[in-house]
Amino acid sequence: MGEQTPIEELLSGAAQDAGGWVGALAVAQMATGWDGAVVRWSHSAQELLGYTPPEVVGRHIADLLHPGADRVLGRALWETAAAGHGVMGTVTAWHRDGHPLELEIWASPVPDRRQGASAVLVFAADAHAARRIRGSSAVWDGLFSRSPVGIAVFDTQLRFLQVNAALEAMNGLPESSHLGRRLAEVLPEVNAEEMETAMREVLRTGEPALDRYRIGRTPADPGHDRMWSCSYTHVQDPGGRPIGVIATLVDITVQRRDHLEAEAGRRRLGLLNEASARIGASLDLERTAQALADLAVPYLADAVTVDILETLARGDEPGAGLSGGVELRRLGKAPLTGSAVTRILAPLGRTLGFPAAAPYTQVLAARRPFVITHLDESSIAAAARYSSVPAQLLGAGVHSFLMVPLTARDLVLGLATLCRTRPGDPFASEDAALAVELATRAAVGIDNARLYQHEHETAVVLQRSMLPQHITPPAGIEVAHRYLPASDVNEVGGDWYDVLSLPGGKAALLIGDVMGHGIGAAAVMGRLSASVRTLGRLDMPPIAMLQQLEATLADLAEPMLATFLYVLCDPATGHCDVTRAGHPPPAVVEPDGTAYLVNSPPGAPLGVGGIDFTTTHLTLPRGSVLVLYTDGLVEARGSDLDQRLDDLTRLLTEPQQSLDHLCDSLITRLVPASADDDIALLTARVGPVPDRPF
Repeated sequence: MGEQTPIEELLSGAAQDAGGWVGALAVAQMATGWDGAVVRWSHSAQELLGYTPPEVVGRHIADLLHPGADRVLGRALWETAAAGHGVMGTVTAWHRDGHPLELEIWASPVPDRRQGASAVLVFAADAHAARRIRGSSAVWDGLFSRSPVGIAVFDTQLRFLQVNAALEAMNGLPESSHLGRRLAEVLPEVNAEEMETAMREVLRTGEPALDRYRIGRTPADPGHDRMWSCSYTHVQDPGGRPIGVIATLVDITVQRRDHLEAEAGRRRLGLLNEASARIGASLDLERTAQALADLAVPYLADAVTVDILETLARGDEPGAGLSGGVELRRLGKAPLTGSAVTRILAPLGRTLGFPAAAPYTQVLAARRPFVITHLDESSIAAAARYSSVPAQLLGAGVHSFLMVPLTARDLVLGLATLCRTRPGDPFASEDAALAVELATRAAVGIDNARLYQHEHETAVVLQRSMLPQHITPPAGIEVAHRYLPASDVNEVGGDWYDVLSLPGGKAALLIGDVMGHGIGAAAVMGRLSASVRTLGRLDMPPIAMLQQLEATLADLAEPMLATFLYVLCDPATGHCDVTRAGHPPPAVVEPDGTAYLVNSPPGAPLGVGGIDFTTTHLTLPRGSVLVLYTDGLVEARGSDLDQRLDDLTRLLTEPQQSLDHLCDSLITRLVPASADDDIALLTARVGPVPDRPF
């Protein structure tokens, strides 16, 4: 038989496996006969007082008391125990090393069959250590019983050993329902596995685990999820071996909800700020509608469509009413791909018709959001009479549905439809309120785009009506011209050109640019164009004409500026007079292919006032080409103007087939796909060149 394990180690190991508490206080065991002689002296007694068993056994137990202390109490305690009564008290013993040692003793009678009397079993412990443990125990008991914090003690097998009243209230179960059971057995609806993993790590490393979240439902509140902040600390015996875990829990459901609501509020504010920036950045119906759809997914919904009244999408004014139903054009949809829900919904650009009784029409008529918190067969019954789409959406997992009208300036413009498929998260009142905020911003953007589009088209029509429809130059002059309005994202400007036939076979080539955009710039351009035609036909000298144009601008209620270039040309001699008012210089291409910019004083724009204009005289070889243009042809964002003018003259040196080809080539080569400004271009060949097709 192998070496036996000491009983103390077996006891300690068994207690540790059981999650028990052993060794907190060293207790010595001894026993006396009926006459007070020591008959048993344990190893723990030797450790406490220093005497070996041979030194003590057979001596009266009173001999162990301190010689200078009152031995009466010690003898009285033993005599009381020998008489059959259990006693406890404090005595001063004499340690073998020669120093006094205060002991707490517990004595109990034990029948002695041989003597027919009572032997005495005595337990002794260091009184100072006992008082310290009792003090700690009192503090622990007070904290444990009165603390509002939930406290639980687990053994090394993570079984409940003890819970306080606060934790009983949190869990909705008495202590008896906890003891000896694990967390998952007591509370199956919380994340018990995660919590036990944290406790095992505490037992393994000895390091505490702080602020771990226990989430779920307990019998105290079975209808709602709650959250607790949990901290775990390991407990060890005097030998440093782990013997359990203490858990403390604080219910943070309210604080967590407040925190989440504050975070949600910050996210909503951020979303609205982003909506203002993105939706207001475009004056295009399609882009604005799509921006609303993109913003709402995935923060507010899993699928979104944005539909605009068909009359508005066509550029017309809103219709008379909704009594006969409504037609909507789908201009926004998100996500565009990868969604089973959006695959069911009509594509972008599709026009959808709804009768007067359909939910879509009713939402527009009521001008209020419409929410179906839980989508089911009964809730889609009304819409299912008009379309199979609601049933398909229900089959695709849509469980909550929200429609929000788009209204701005007391006009109904369309509506946004939002669908949710995410589990257990139906649309609530705060979601509808946020959707209304987004829809309002989008509606204002859509209405701005509508108004801008109307003004833009009016300005284009006005400007085109004021440009010369048919140019008939005098003999000896061949012309070609182009006008290119700015891209849709920019307003129409006030660019114009003209060719006038003057007395004596002369011609006036002119081009101008009113600074500004929109209807106002187009209207001023019309006034200047009419004035130039009238003054030119009176054969007014160029400088005098420019002064009269300045006076015309001075008569306006609002100050306006315009650049202007006037070239008086005699095709018979090739003589030209060039007068500039802040306009880019004309270019010349001579018959041999030489190209250059005319060096003439730039002058100041019309409307500045107080500036003298200068005329430059030059004679061109027969067959030379004059190129007049507005700044939209040569100015480009992020490009150097001198370099752009060099590019223009370089292109002019390339062989061309005709003036029309030259105009097209210049615009194609110099102008980006989306022009920032209007472009007017006028080319004129002065005198024929029979030997060179140009």
